[in-house]
Amino acid sequence: MTLPIIDAHHHLWDLGANRHPWLQEEPPIPFRYGDTRPLRRNYLPADFRRDSANQHVVASVYMEAEHDPADPLRETRWVHEVATREGMPNAMAGAAFLDRADAAEVIRAQAAMPLVRSLRHKPRGVARPEEYDPGHRIPGSLRCPAWRAGYRHLAESGLHFELQAPWWHLPDAVELARDVPGTLIILNHLGLPADRGRAGLAGWREAMARLSEAPNVRVKLSGCCVPGRRWTPELQAPVVLEAVRLFGAERCMVASNFPVDGLLASYDEVMGGMRAIIAGLPEAAQRRILHGTAAETYRIDA
Repeated sequence: MTLPIIDAHHHLWDLGANRHPWLQEEPPIPFRYGDTRPLRRNYLPADFRRDSANQHVVASVYMEAEHDPADPLRETRWVHEVATREGMPNAMAGAAFLDRADAAEVIRAQAAMPLVRSLRHKPRGVARPEEYDPGHRIPGSLRCPAWRAGYRHLAESGLHFELQAPWWHLPDAVELARDVPGTLIILNHLGLPADRGRAGLAGWREAMARLSEAPNVRVKLSGCCVPGRRWTPELQAPVVLEAVRLFGAERCMVASNFPVDGLLASYDEVMGGMRAIIAGLPEAAQRRILHGTAAETYRIDA
């Protein structure tokens, strides 16, 4: 418990100051963990500090929280105001909509903000692996020409890309990493291995193995809750340790995905569980996963 942590992916929100449609509109959106209504409350630095108090968190990275898409820069400005007042977060991932006409303008504006290190735009895709077609050109997907045109502006901005996509779309990410090698891709939430059946895990392992061959990809060990099941080291160790085996500790980092993962676990269960899962690795590897990879990726001096 003495090794320091950089939490590489968490959220904050003030529902009175900002608009987050997924948290404020009715009916609630379908969500992989179930009912999102318990999240409909402010989550501010005091709440994060209370949740993380036992885990020696020395720095953190804010992840865009699906703020009003009409004004993604408003969220970024708000996070900077919070950081100035509260001393956290230490870096952030902002939002940009890569298939929109203003993608290049928004990317440049985000890159000019001091805390922004990366951007996220969740690509469209199919809901189940059996629906995946490797030749697809779904509008707004990783293979969409308009989306890819926007993505190419990231390289000139120097920003990373936060990829959140289910594992059956990772072949698209392999092509993206190959075609635009100058942009670092940070895979969120282990490629969403929600199906822990034999076939589901086999498909996830194969997709992750192919992605691991791309040198410009890193992985967040986060967001791997299984609907209806409590977060435990026994449940999560197989996917966490397999990701570390494939990518190496130097390309893996822990993250809480709080408060979202708080629907199924406490902060101590998630981060204490991650510590337990990697406890058998050499201390240098543990330090890299808990702190070093995130510090390097997000340029945090902590």
